[in-house]
Amino acid sequence: MSGEPVRVGVFGTGSWGTAFAMVLADAGCEVTLWGRRPELAEAVNTTRANPDYLPGVRLPAGVRATTDPAEAARGAEFTVLAVPSQTLRGNLGAWAGLLHPGTVLVSLMKGVELGTAKRMSEVIEEVAGVGPDRVAVLSGPNLAREIAERQPAASVVACRDEAVARHLQAACHTPYFRPYTNTDVTGCELGGAVKNVIALAVGIADGMGLGDNTKASLITRGLAETTRLGLAMGADAQTFAGLAGMGDLVATCSSPLSRNHTFGTNLGRGMTLEETIAVTRQTAEGVKSCRSVLDLARRHGVEMPLTETVVGIVHEGLPPLVAVKELMSRTAKAEHR
Repeated sequence: MSGEPVRVGVFGTGSWGTAFAMVLADAGCEVTLWGRRPELAEAVNTTRANPDYLPGVRLPAGVRATTDPAEAARGAEFTVLAVPSQTLRGNLGAWAGLLHPGTVLVSLMKGVELGTAKRMSEVIEEVAGVGPDRVAVLSGPNLAREIAERQPAASVVACRDEAVARHLQAACHTPYFRPYTNTDVTGCELGGAVKNVIALAVGIADGMGLGDNTKASLITRGLAETTRLGLAMGADAQTFAGLAGMGDLVATCSSPLSRNHTFGTNLGRGMTLEETIAVTRQTAEGVKSCRSVLDLARRHGVEMPLTETVVGIVHEGLPPLVAVKELMSRTAKAEHR
């Protein structure tokens, strides 16, 4: 980049927030990472590491941390939000008055808000009082640990304003991280949110000892569900065949690094919801979002049987074996309906 480096505030010191802060710094940005805990901010600044979420990974010099949200927001061309989806409204409400005028708010979150069934970009627009041209989302097959190790990966940066998407693309393009632009914010967000639900289903199947045919069927039919919902909401079908759709779905459903897949596997092995939550260190977004995704589907009159099944297992005590039998006994129909 020429001239002064782009200033970016990243709110959230979890694994993905920290990994994306690394990407931005490697691309030449000046990054301030915000977190609640002083000891974690101190570790980032003095040891160049985030020992709680990315142990063993050395952070670049372009990343520094603070517990002061005003400091993170100051002068930021991009304000990146990397907090759990269900906490976004409360957190952003506290930060909105601190945001640099003209900053573009970038969502790394993959969820749908409980109660309102709003996508994260909609929550951002509402709480921060900004238009869609000031909100971007980043989605794709982005397992944080692999990116922190600088393994090659691609992603999608989406904004209704294509020029804003291109500006963000330039700010996070590195030799190992290749972002593509898109203007279909709705499709990119739905792909990211629903894939967590499908990953729970695939994890449950793994935990039950079911094989690759089952997993391939769940992934494929899960993509069909996601696409149906997306089309009903005005998204572009091509988005779901790309990185934010199939790409993210495959990575999340097949990797042991996926929180949602691991959560589902524990349920499939017979652990209760409470037991599984107790052994899960980081947020598995699909656990809460499965209910809001189902709510969203019902509001749009879209059938999502896999999502219904996951809600039944996770929140209604439906035994996985019974759920599979119910799913398989559904009325047969043509594939593309």
